[in-house]
Amino acid sequence: MMNKSVSLFLVISLTVLVACQDSAAKKTTNANPVNNSQAATPAAQTDGPVMTFDKISHDFGTIEEGEKVTTQFSFTNTGKSDLIIVDARGSCGCTVPEYPKNTPIKPGDSQTITVSFDSSNKPGVQQKSVTLSANTASGREMLRIKANVNPDPVKQQQREAQARARQQN
Repeated sequence: MMNKSVSLFLVISLTVLVACQDSAAKKTTNANPVNNSQAATPAAQTDGPVMTFDKISHDFGTIEEGEKVTTQFSFTNTGKSDLIIVDARGSCGCTVPEYPKNTPIKPGDSQTITVSFDSSNKPGVQQKSVTLSANTASGREMLRIKANVNPDPVKQQQREAQARARQQN
């Protein structure tokens, strides 16, 4: 009886997982329709939008825990059709991107993406990323930020006390 329940659960989970897979590249294809016979050819991909960044990573250097820092990533659409960014997500809640969402960016036009990082409760070396979903050939672009966060002495003492308490239990 227990094996049947576990098997049924696994089958349902797998079915939901497969049914829910829908990449941003598929979503953006609908936003910028292309003839399906052309989509399979390499020439059609070069006619699409291309994001060319001034930089794809930024190192904030050493900052203090609790500081909120921002940087900007400038990019130009060097492709031949409108670029549309449908989503941008930070790798955690401490990394927040601001971007031109669902706004057509004409070939040759430039825009910026502002990335904010909140170092609260993030001591040590931090490496975070922002994933952009757009109608480019790959469908995804990646930006990275890095910081060495000096721990707040009071918070560090609290963390150490909590760690000792966990070890005693």
